Amino acid sequence: MCGLDSSDAEFSLRRSMLNRTAIFLLGAIAFITASGRYPAVDLDRILIFIGLLFFLTLAIAVWVERRAQKHREVEALKRIYFGLVPVPWLLAALLFVNGALDKSTPEVVLSRVVGKFSMPGPVPNRRLIVMPWQSGDKYEHLSVSRFDFDQFHNGETVEIHVGPGLVGIPWVKSVARP
Repeated sequence: MCGLDSSDAEFSLRRSMLNRTAIFLLGAIAFITASGRYPAVDLDRILIFIGLLFFLTLAIAVWVERRAQKHREVEALKRIYFGLVPVPWLLAALLFVNGALDKSTPEVVLSRVVGKFSMPGPVPNRRLIVMPWQSGDKYEHLSVSRFDFDQFHNGETVEIHVGPGLVGIPWVKSVARP
């Protein structure tokens, strides 16, 4: 690697991998923040995708590091890993732009609350489970604020304001009483 002996090249690779992993983890946090600020209607599917991508990327990083320890070829895997590092940042920017720059009139949908879900933690997750208005889904899980979560109860009718999104990803602008 650029005229370095194997131990210097391994150290350089580890330093580069550590820095890029830090950037990747910050991107994952930025994605979670953006998805909470402008929640997509299909947020569960998006979170599953980003979760799989997250663990795949970290597994590739570990694989690269293990191959480097054994002084094996790592260039192709390293390029794949370096290519995956900005993906959480790009997805966070996509969700942020989708909601923040969407100035269109929201579609108003009436539905009924059939359940609630709350998960405490550093990034709390509160969902209203409502009857679907799209075909193919059994229920819709809407990410809501703490106030909206406490305001609605099972069986109540809820008015959902759904923005079409600037890039075509429908997102929940607000929920209210009809």
